[in-house]
Amino acid sequence: MPTFDPQQAAAQLAPIKPLLSSLGNRFLAAGFELSLVGGPVRDAFLGRLGQAPDLDFTTNARPEQILELLEGFAEAIWDVGIRFGTIGARISGQECEITTYRSEHYDPDSRKPEVNFGDSLLGDLGRRDFTINAMALRLPELTLVDEFNGIQDLAAGIIRTPNSPQMSFSDDPLRMMRAARFASQLNFSVDGPTLQAMVEMHERITIVSIERSQVEFMKIVMSDHPRLGLKLLVDSGIAEYVFPELPGMRLTTDEHLQHKDVYEHSLTVLDQAIMLETTHEPFSGPDPVLRLSALFHDIGKPRTRKFDDGKVSFHHHEVVGARMTRKRMKAMRFSNDMIDDVSKLVELHLRFHGYGSGDWTDSAVRRYVRDAGPLLVQLHKLTRADCTTRNKKRAASLQKTYDMLEERIAILLEQEELDSLRPDLDGAAIMRLLDIQAGPQVGEAYRFLMELRLDRGPLGEEEATQALLAWWQART
Repeated sequence: MPTFDPQQAAAQLAPIKPLLSSLGNRFLAAGFELSLVGGPVRDAFLGRLGQAPDLDFTTNARPEQILELLEGFAEAIWDVGIRFGTIGARISGQECEITTYRSEHYDPDSRKPEVNFGDSLLGDLGRRDFTINAMALRLPELTLVDEFNGIQDLAAGIIRTPNSPQMSFSDDPLRMMRAARFASQLNFSVDGPTLQAMVEMHERITIVSIERSQVEFMKIVMSDHPRLGLKLLVDSGIAEYVFPELPGMRLTTDEHLQHKDVYEHSLTVLDQAIMLETTHEPFSGPDPVLRLSALFHDIGKPRTRKFDDGKVSFHHHEVVGARMTRKRMKAMRFSNDMIDDVSKLVELHLRFHGYGSGDWTDSAVRRYVRDAGPLLVQLHKLTRADCTTRNKKRAASLQKTYDMLEERIAILLEQEELDSLRPDLDGAAIMRLLDIQAGPQVGEAYRFLMELRLDRGPLGEEEATQALLAWWQART
């Protein structure tokens, strides 16, 4: 169960206390209330505020009054959403947003509220998504306002809405995905009534734009505990409208027919890929390409499942999966570069197993590196993460074999500069030697030389020239 310490919260806030005091006193002197609210308060109590947190404030001052109070006080001021009552500012080097108390009315067919300004801090807090985000520190005295027992829920590790979850999710269905996101980020659980409301109302996620859903989805994937959030999306039914292939994997038993279905296997591969980010060199921070490829790598298994003599197979699921990955990520509005990278890794994730027990030719190793290109590091980690067998002897054997492959790659990288793999002759040399102009024939000759380079390694200019001329003569 998470723990928190009020003294720890005070220590977290100490670096920004001068800002809080001066800003609070400025509003107080003008006859207005001001409170630090939401995420910064929550994170201060959890000891995770960070070095340069974005600070959210709420006040009974109207937007034009906020602008007047910040003039000459803030280093910069910008319009975040002035018609919604929010003003952005940089104060003492800190990014801040100051928002007028709000009370909102939602159209049932839209998550865009009709905003009305309010006069009560408690009314403003009551409209927020979860109790852990509905706490405030009144300024300048830093008095805690916790009408909805957010501190208690922080201590219990609970995600709960301040008021009726049905009302909250009806007003803004994206809050259902935010519940899954906070569970993943904080390692919390969603309380029973809140989860039940997610189950009952999961179809309302369809009124949320796919772009906003994708942002929350990626915050789950990039969190410390994405399995928690992903399982909440699946168990509530929300995933059926956001990433339907994920719950679809629950219907497919993997080829071992023993301990996990494809869905559980994929979550385990994601867990192991995250571990490899910081335990297998080169180390990295959270890697979206690696994490998404781990989650998507077996997406093609349901469509390729076949039974033969009591055994199940998924032949060519990596090829089918790459196409499905591309289609789903495009529908989810990912960038073209992200789609290309994840799809490529899904397509390549079984390549290692095609090389048997480690007796690769140099040609095979070169092609492995060439096909992976700049994704080689992620392919290494994805392939290692994809080993989820309970057979310890087999798992150790697979890891040892992959160690051997990485060693072979390292040697050839040093000897042959595989990271810049290209033929021994460039296009200009090809045109000169064959006395031809730029066109398809140059491309064919270049591809011939590249295949030769992959098969035999560096040849040198003289041997490559002889091979090119012999190939050309045989064609004419």
